[in-house]
Amino acid sequence: MDVDPIPLTSSSSAHMSSCSLPKIDENNSLDSKTPKERVIELLDVLESHVEKLRKEASQMEEERDQLLSSIDSVRNADVMSDLVESDKDDIHRYADRIMSRCLTVEVKILTQRDSLQEEALHQVNHLINGLIMCVKSDPDYAMAKCSSYMNACSPHVEQGVTDKHFESTLLGCTVDDQKRVKKRLQGLLKYFDKLNNVTSIL
Repeated sequence: MDVDPIPLTSSSSAHMSSCSLPKIDENNSLDSKTPKERVIELLDVLESHVEKLRKEASQMEEERDQLLSSIDSVRNADVMSDLVESDKDDIHRYADRIMSRCLTVEVKILTQRDSLQEEALHQVNHLINGLIMCVKSDPDYAMAKCSSYMNACSPHVEQGVTDKHFESTLLGCTVDDQKRVKKRLQGLLKYFDKLNNVTSIL
């Protein structure tokens, strides 16, 4: 049975960092810096903590998605076809319960965008949703289109074509959104590949 590997991340560093946040020592008479310099220095350190927090939250978001993907892999594993219907139902209920628990975890990272970046992201999501809609009617086209979108996210394209319209639209998005779009497309390609394998067997 093939199950996607899950890289485990430690959340203890986030707790440790929150316990060692810097603060201004109001009683330090030996400090030669001006009050403004001391405050700016403190804010610089706090900014680095904020960026670290965003990175850790992003890793947690990715780990959650990988857990959901792994649960789905178990639900659709080849070994399931060898089970009797009652055992299969038991496993599906167990997997559904775990998936429901996983979905109770929400990690939300807001990305600041201007109006042009908002519109660019809307167009990108519209294009991706379009190929998802046509996967049942034309799976080969959907997979080829998804690959061309994926090539648009990569600096080096070894094979296949690049969708230039998707690429120009994606470049109008924020860097964070570009990374999320790439991860979404990677997940879709894996899904299309699994779907294609099941179809070929049937």
